[in-house]
Amino acid sequence: MSTASMTQAFASRRWTPAILFALLVVLLAVTWWAYHPGLNGGFLFDDFANLPTLGATGPVDNWATFWRYITSGRADPTGRPIALLSFLIDAHNWPASPRPFLVTSVILHLINGMLLFGLLRVLGCALSGGGPSAVVPFTGATLRWRANLAALLGSALWLLHPLMVSTTLYIVQREAMLAATFVLVGLLLWLHGRRRMLDGHRVSGCAWMVLGLGGGTLLAILSKANGVLLPALALTIEYTVLRHPCGQSAAQGLAAAGTTRAYRRALLVLGWLPACVVVVYLVHSGWAGFMYGTGSRPWSMGQRLLTEPRVLMDYWQLLWIPRPFTPGLFNDQIHASLSLVAPWTTLPCMLVVAGLIVAALLLRKRWPAWALAVLFYFVGQALESSSVALELYFEHRNYLPAMLMFWALALWLCGVRQTALSAVATDEQGHVPRPIGARRMWGAPGNWAWAKAVLAVLLLLGLAAMTHARTSVWGNTREQAKLWATLNPDSPRAQANAAQAELHAGKPRLAAAHLRALLKRDPSQVQLAFNLFAAECDMGHVSAATLQATKRSLQLTSNPGALLEHWFGRAIVQAAHPPCPQLSLDTIGQLLAAAQSNHRLMAIGGRRQDLLYLQGQMALVRHQPQQALADFEKALDQNVRIGFALAQAAAFGAQGYPRLGLAMLAYYETRASRHAARPGFGMPMVHAWVLHREHYWQDQLVYLRKTLRADAAAKAAAARL
Repeated sequence: MSTASMTQAFASRRWTPAILFALLVVLLAVTWWAYHPGLNGGFLFDDFANLPTLGATGPVDNWATFWRYITSGRADPTGRPIALLSFLIDAHNWPASPRPFLVTSVILHLINGMLLFGLLRVLGCALSGGGPSAVVPFTGATLRWRANLAALLGSALWLLHPLMVSTTLYIVQREAMLAATFVLVGLLLWLHGRRRMLDGHRVSGCAWMVLGLGGGTLLAILSKANGVLLPALALTIEYTVLRHPCGQSAAQGLAAAGTTRAYRRALLVLGWLPACVVVVYLVHSGWAGFMYGTGSRPWSMGQRLLTEPRVLMDYWQLLWIPRPFTPGLFNDQIHASLSLVAPWTTLPCMLVVAGLIVAALLLRKRWPAWALAVLFYFVGQALESSSVALELYFEHRNYLPAMLMFWALALWLCGVRQTALSAVATDEQGHVPRPIGARRMWGAPGNWAWAKAVLAVLLLLGLAAMTHARTSVWGNTREQAKLWATLNPDSPRAQANAAQAELHAGKPRLAAAHLRALLKRDPSQVQLAFNLFAAECDMGHVSAATLQATKRSLQLTSNPGALLEHWFGRAIVQAAHPPCPQLSLDTIGQLLAAAQSNHRLMAIGGRRQDLLYLQGQMALVRHQPQQALADFEKALDQNVRIGFALAQAAAFGAQGYPRLGLAMLAYYETRASRHAARPGFGMPMVHAWVLHREHYWQDQLVYLRKTLRADAAAKAAAARL
């Protein structure tokens, strides 16, 4: 059977949908197989900072706790409530098992793959100038079959790419996955509305466009902030691939001038206007970073803007030269560029990024699919890899931008030339001209077509194997930690994570030996010092050298965030039954004094409040209640919050000082009238309104005061006996 005959057989209108569906099912099954080992993984890094809100105010099993939970997000002004809502599929309380979260994330990844397939089908249809329902000669059907096959292959290359593991199996990045879901849905709805409008159905077409670009953007933003790029991504598609309306001839173009104007006005409002708002926001963020600094970040805004081209080129390397094992989540060893030549790769990477963007703009008519891949990627990175003062590097930032990256390759492998597609204009009756031979259709003689088919299969098998190998590591927390420590030798986070894994595995000596060398190299890394202290304590004795190194780290560290409160809080509790003699209140007091001597820490309001609170905790367990009250009052003054005051008052009650707990509540009430912390803009304001509406804090305050009064009365009665 000849190549042309086989092409015609597969392109048969009768069998095409069934074949595509069968291939899609196989693709989804292979992807599930590739990800299955990762379902045994655990919670990682930011998971512990975000997921405990599931049980912060009790199990989410009624409407009151539901509204408190769904508005509790602090990431982005929106709080990402849709992402929080999705976690309720997996658990209603904390702590919880990670497996249900991972299963849901893999299923969502498969759904995104199917949506991407649908989007690439529509774009392939638009690129070829014919719609799925158009009546065209056989050669046109063959062309559309190959475009559909390229859509499946392009989505498969993305779906099976090992780089996507660090999004799919990183549970908290359900946020990034859901944002991508709503971007894809929004683009599909917009394309449907576009076609309706250009077919003359202005009202319904505009409604679909509003639903896609308006509704899709809103839902994407409520999942993660980079969903705001949906209108800009739609414009990128509009001006690269959609030169002619899908289902119409080139001669017909935009059939009526009125329809053209209506569509352009709709695109102006729904596309250009929000895209310009994003540009203004990015410019303002950059200006604010230059003028007022980047907060606690160790780099300036100028250094960030110099660094991100290097980061983007590293992403591209990971995308086009895939590997089963990458640095993963811990990238704090990435050093910011200090100038155009420090490091030397800064200027070349900037030139390459600029060159790719300019080339894509200039060549978008000749190679539209390639231009779309390049421009879609950089537009998709515009929020997280530009002037917003986020961390410099995270692999999961490629999840949405890379979705169209491999479509041009898929078109070539399926024998579909972009130049041929753009040249295949229909005649006045909407028919594809007949004289398109097998050579033009395949882009190569028959033997080369088979070679391309073999190459495509090998690529998919290779990606599936690499993804399976990578998810096998993600499914083994200890091996994962050891691998990341090896791949990130200069990352304190990766080394601390590996040490914790060794401690949990009962091998403190291995952890300690590794951490001593690292701490000598960078004595300011308090997370390494804390883990070394814990490792030696597990062995029964903390050396004087380690104690001194921990003190020095606390004196040198810049801003370890909530690490200080968490570590000292656990240490104070453990001091009642210490695993080693050195974990005593005296030692903890020395370490706390070292932290308080760090002027950089004490200059940060949040850290100053933490240290004052910990000082009060120390006084309380040492049975110095008046000193504890003074410290707690100073800590509260740093940020007057009712939750903080209630926790302090409850601590007094737990230690047997209910009257001082009542005094703490009274002090809070005197300060709250004028100095109570105001909720931040966005979801924090909504959350505060929900709590006020439910009388949550008021009820907690009344209950705690009643309990403390009862305890105080009982204690006084016992003293009289």
